[in-house]
Amino acid sequence: MNAGAPAAVHWRAARLMLGSTLLFGMMAVAIRPASASLHTFEIAFFRNFFGLLAALPLLLRHGPGLMRTTQFPRYLFRCLIGICSMLAGFWAIGHLPLAQAVAISYSTPLFATIAAAALLGEQVRARRWAAVVLGFIGVLVVVHPGNAEFSAGTLVALLAALLSSIVAIQIKQLSATEPADRIVIYTTLLWVPMSLVPAWGVWQWPQGIAWAWVVAAGIFGTGGHMLWTRALKLGEVSALTPISFMQLPVVAVFGWLLFDETRTAGRWRVRW
Repeated sequence: MNAGAPAAVHWRAARLMLGSTLLFGMMAVAIRPASASLHTFEIAFFRNFFGLLAALPLLLRHGPGLMRTTQFPRYLFRCLIGICSMLAGFWAIGHLPLAQAVAISYSTPLFATIAAAALLGEQVRARRWAAVVLGFIGVLVVVHPGNAEFSAGTLVALLAALLSSIVAIQIKQLSATEPADRIVIYTTLLWVPMSLVPAWGVWQWPQGIAWAWVVAAGIFGTGGHMLWTRALKLGEVSALTPISFMQLPVVAVFGWLLFDETRTAGRWRVRW
């Protein structure tokens, strides 16, 4: 992180990032069972719709002034990239073993570190580059390029990670002039109609417990987004994004408890 910032700011940013990581992990857990009966596009819409409802208290807290901005084109571009990342990531969660999908998403810190150095001018020291190299090796172990199990689904998960790293850079750039709550409310507000368009073509209403899963995905997702935005406002992208590695134990445990997913013979096996 910025060497000139107080240590207390460093720790606060790290705690916020850890909190967002855990909430995003819980969102992934909620998405997985929802995908058993709903299309990925629908899940993305309901995640955004209920996420917007969860974010509305921000307007009550700050008032209409929260919506005043001169950066609307940048918000629009950020949200277009973000919705593509979300659709790709949700598809991967629904079609790959949960822990594998999340493990592949750990390539996000690799892309983000490179982008932060190139686009934000962050000073990435040897320890962070070493982490990038080790992380890349880990991703190769999970992805198995050239292996018979390497599939289009793996590429979709990698695309989601790449786009997510671009979103992190955009949030950092926006946070230079925009408050975190404005970024959250504009993002959730724009994501609802953007995600409704693809969802409309595959529409069917959730049934039974599926409602609980999509509501949970919306609440966890917006909660994670709030903490993520605050963390990136305080700290450096290259220092914070590796904290997302802590998400793996969360989804691995829930993947085992809820979906009986296990790692066997060098590959992920799912038994529903």
